[in-house]
Order: sequence, then C-alpha cells, then structure tokens
Amino acid sequence: MTEQHLISRTRIAAVIGGAFMLLTGHVALAGDLPAYINPPSLDEAVAQGELPPVSERLPLTPRVTDPTETGRDFGRSGGRLSMLMSRDKDVRQMVVYGYARLVAYDEDFNIRPDILESVEVKDERVFTLHLRPGHRWSDGEPFTAEDFRFYWEDIALNELVSPSGPPTVMRINDKLPVFEVIDDYTVRYSWDDPNPAFLGELAAAAPLYIYMPAHYLKQFHGDYADAGALQAKVEEGGKRSWASLMNDVNKAYKNTNPDLPVLQPWVLDKAGIGTRKIFVRNPYFHRVDSHGVQLPYLDEVVMTIADAKLIPAKTATGESDLQARYLRFEDYTLLKRSSHDTGYQVALWANGRGSQLALFPNLNASNPVWREAFQDVRVRRALSLAIDREEINQVVFYGLGTAAANALVSESPLYDEAAANAYAEYDLKQAAALLDAAGIKRQGGSGSRLLPNGQPFEIIVESSGESTLESDILLLIRDSYARIGVNLITRPSQRELFRNRIYAGDAIMSVWTGLDNGIATADMPPTEFAPVKQDYLQWPKWGQYHETGGASGEEPNLQPVMELYDLYREWFLAEDTAERADIWARMQHIYTDNVFTIGTVSHVPQPVVIADVLKNVPEKAVYNWDSGGYFGIYRMDLFFRSDAVEVGTEELPFEQFRRDN
Repeated sequence: MTEQHLISRTRIAAVIGGAFMLLTGHVALAGDLPAYINPPSLDEAVAQGELPPVSERLPLTPRVTDPTETGRDFGRSGGRLSMLMSRDKDVRQMVVYGYARLVAYDEDFNIRPDILESVEVKDERVFTLHLRPGHRWSDGEPFTAEDFRFYWEDIALNELVSPSGPPTVMRINDKLPVFEVIDDYTVRYSWDDPNPAFLGELAAAAPLYIYMPAHYLKQFHGDYADAGALQAKVEEGGKRSWASLMNDVNKAYKNTNPDLPVLQPWVLDKAGIGTRKIFVRNPYFHRVDSHGVQLPYLDEVVMTIADAKLIPAKTATGESDLQARYLRFEDYTLLKRSSHDTGYQVALWANGRGSQLALFPNLNASNPVWREAFQDVRVRRALSLAIDREEINQVVFYGLGTAAANALVSESPLYDEAAANAYAEYDLKQAAALLDAAGIKRQGGSGSRLLPNGQPFEIIVESSGESTLESDILLLIRDSYARIGVNLITRPSQRELFRNRIYAGDAIMSVWTGLDNGIATADMPPTEFAPVKQDYLQWPKWGQYHETGGASGEEPNLQPVMELYDLYREWFLAEDTAERADIWARMQHIYTDNVFTIGTVSHVPQPVVIADVLKNVPEKAVYNWDSGGYFGIYRMDLFFRSDAVEVGTEELPFEQFRRDN
C-alpha cells in the first residue's frame, strides 16, 4: 500500500482496551533524501534563492501517493484551473476542494493521516497526534506542536477571543480534554469518556481547526504583542479590541486573509482582487506522487465571481474548466448541447444528499399559532402525504430520481427502506383526515383551511431564490396542496436574509436541500438528526441552544426531539460500531416517522462539467458535502492539465529509493 497510515474507524472501534498504532512508512534521514522533483514554475524562484530546494521544503516524510492505485495517471505540473463562483464568500470552497486535513477520508470513507504522519488512538479517549518533522506553513515557517498549544491555550480557552469556549465536539459530558505537548512534533488529547467523533470532525468538509499559525498570529495577541504596536494594528483595522482583530485575521476556513499561512495545496494570492480570486500553489505543500513530484500538479486555481443564474450559461461557453457548484440537473440539456463544440464533458455524479429538495417547517417559529401547528406531527405528516413525488420526479427529473423522504440513501450502509418511504406516498385522503384531526379544517367544508384561531392556513415558504428548480418543484407542490385546501406561497429572498429570518423565527417554513450526508456510516456522528446546530432549518433555536451551551436559543421541549438529542449523546458513549449503528437506526426511525423535514426526490444526478484537457477527475463519483468536501475526497491536488509542461515519465531516483526502503 503506497498511501501511508490507513486508519479505519471500524478498526479503531474494535481495539477496545488498547492502542491502535498507525505505522509510518519509510523514515528518511536528511542525508538520505531522494531526488524530489520541483514543480517547473518554481524553478526560477529556487535558482534565484527566493525558495529553498524542494527537498528542504518538504517534510522529512511527505505523504506519498501512487495515483495508479485509484485508477489515475501520473500528471504534469503546471497550468491553471478556472472555476466560477457567485459570491466573494465562495473563496472558502478552496479549503473544501483542497481538502488538506490532519486526517482525511479516502474514497472508501476510511480515515487516513494526511497532514499528520500518524495517530495513536486508545479506547477512543486518548488521541496522540504525530506531526511530520520538517513540515512547514505556506510561508516557510515550521509547523510544530506550538501551533496546537497556541490554539488551545491562547485561542480556544481565552474568553476574550472565544467567549463561548472551545468547540462543542471538544467537550464530552461537559468535560474538556487534557491537552499535552509531548515533544515538538507530538501532541495528545485525553478525555475521560470516548470521543468517537473527534477524527471525523478533523476530516470534515468544514474541519475542526485545533492548530493555528502561532508565529503569525502572536503579533495580534495581547499576551504576546507589543502593546503599542498592537493598538496601532487595532486602530488601523477599525476594530474595538485586539481580540476582535484576532478573529478577523484568523479565518482559516473562510479563507479571506491572504497573509494567513496555511497548509492547503493552494494559497489565496493578494493579486486576486474584485471578481477574480487567484490561488497559487503552496511551495511547502506536504504531498508528493510516487515519482517524487511535489503536488499539487496545477500551479493556479482561479475563481471568477459571476451571477449564480448566469453560471450554467457561462460554463457552457467554456469559462470554467471544472464546475458543479451552481449547476443543477435542469442545466444538463444546455450543458450537453454545447459540450462538443466547447471542449468539455458532462459527467453525472451520484448525489449524496438525502433529498434533492426538502421543506423545513420551522418548529421554532416565533408566531405561537404556527409553532403549535408545526409541532403537531399530524400536520407534518399531512403535508408530506399531500406531495406527489412521482409527478415531481417525472416532470422535473425525467424519472431519474427516487421519490423518497429526507433520509439516508441506498448507497449508505445504514439505508433503511422503511425510513426512506415514511409518509412519502401520495395520499390526499389521509392527508386531509390528518389536518381535520389537528383542527385545521376547510372553511364551510369545501374551501381553504383555517388554523384553530380562524387564521387562514396559508403557508409562506421562504427560499433563497437561487434556483428555478425550487420554483418548479414548489409550483407542483402548491397544486397538490390546493387539492386539500392548503394555500402555498413562495417568498424568495437573498441567502443571508433568508437564513437570518429562519434563525430569528420570522419564517414559518423554508425550502433547501435535504440531508448533507445521505451516505453516512455508523462511525460518523448522527448530527443532522439531532437539534445541535442553528443551521438545521427545522429547529434553529434548539440548535442554537446546544451550540451556545444554553446561553441563547431555546431548550428543546418536544418529546421526540428530546429523544433524538439523548440518542445523539448516547452515540458518543457507544463502545463499538454495532452499537453506534443501532443508535443511527433508532434516530433515523424517529426522525422520519415524525417528519421533521419533508423530502421530495433523492438520487438526482449531479452534473459535473470537466474540460477535455483536465485529467484525473473521476467520470463516476459521489457529489457530497460531508463527508468528502465535493471534489476534495477525490484529491484535487492530483488533477492536471494535459496541455501543461511535461515532467517526464522515466523512472526517477525517488522511485528507486522507495523500492529500496
């Protein structure tokens, strides 16, 4: 096995009572380093002394990948990849797509050390992380245990910088871990109780950051910086305090500060301004292919900001080399029609979402009448039964999807057919009877329905207004609802306003995509089935309550929701995969039986446009946010352009070195 340090969540769970050591690959001493291959675009910088040689930029033991083991080719270094995005905020997608993580999922959803050299796990309570000696940040400074210590002691535990304390995943049964620096390249986290979600959170599309570039950030920290110099920076940045300035410059995931050192394959370049964001290769990136060529293959990634509604048309004219974001199934015909002339292919990837589109009744709506209505399971079941999902599938998706609830999809080992079909049949008679029983009856026995207080049962569905697909599906749902006396009205708004209205309880129902991770395994935390995040649109205030430790939001008071929360907490205490799978099954049953979200159609293919010159992009894959980070799990650092500068395919010294060691 060329990829180093395989770690299976299942295997870890099986090693109860002992430690599972991830064995390292070859250990090269400084004098024994192989002849690594410098990317040609960096040759001049090395020759001019602006950069050290590649052997000095790489860790002592870089992460080595043989592309052929996953059916890829050895690539060519060089070239630029163009993509289209709709907002400045989309620069964060490069952190998602680049997918450099302490540990990362592979294509089979095993977790492998990536930035880390290895991990030791004992009883899922003690995690010892071994860094790669010689690893450097993108600015060339050493990446060491100090970066972990600084984050924990000076950021996470500092009340000025982190008023809410460390992330919730770091607190198990209200206890934080014991953090230890073992040596310059080893740190340890020890909990009293198991924390099986820890590695998965480190591998997430939006990862848990437990390290930060201490050498850079100390200049903004009140405990380290000269007071006068720091105050000048605060005033220059227009901030009220050094802590506010710290949080502004320290946005690794948001990726908005080009001065912030990173460990990703590409770094945001200061030259990228306005509608054109440029990412250049990180000369200190820690991965190489098994010919010794430093990755990534691509020199640059350019994101051009455009109107979301125009992105499909712009993609069809060849303005993007790799595009899936802002492309929807309804764009397939347009894209396919232009593919031959423009020079790209349109792949149809499997979709990992629980539902292509789902309705989210807001159980935390501020309006007490609507809150009471949507907290009545009979109402939610009725609204689900009144949707003709087969009509949606045929009219909108040409019959290629599957009529289903918002549940795990068939690609998941946890798939449950009963859960996927819960209240997903089209039954207007049963839907009407349930609304009648809930006291939401037709006016005069035949007209529109009224709430118990006499108010019209007129559901306003909030949308982000970004997709004609939403509009088409909602029109079909509106027609179905009208047959049982329910009036559905759509209110589109800008995305930020859309979310803020939901969080505040001003929106009574919203429409969005279904479960982000419909292909979950038992060893992934069942987060989306529990009220633990404000972003979950069906119960934002309950999620806020959990995220803030009760400081804001509302405590859950609905019995099935409280059961889900208790089971979620039990998952963290489970001793093995089988026990976690059982918890998943129970949670999914409660979730779908109570119809907390109303799914429509699953398994809708995701169009992915791939330029003909772009290689190593899978033709068949799963497009999924978490786990995997969309393209990230397929290793964008291995994508290359066939028209880039040729590196050479002859056997290189590194290949001989690997065989001999």
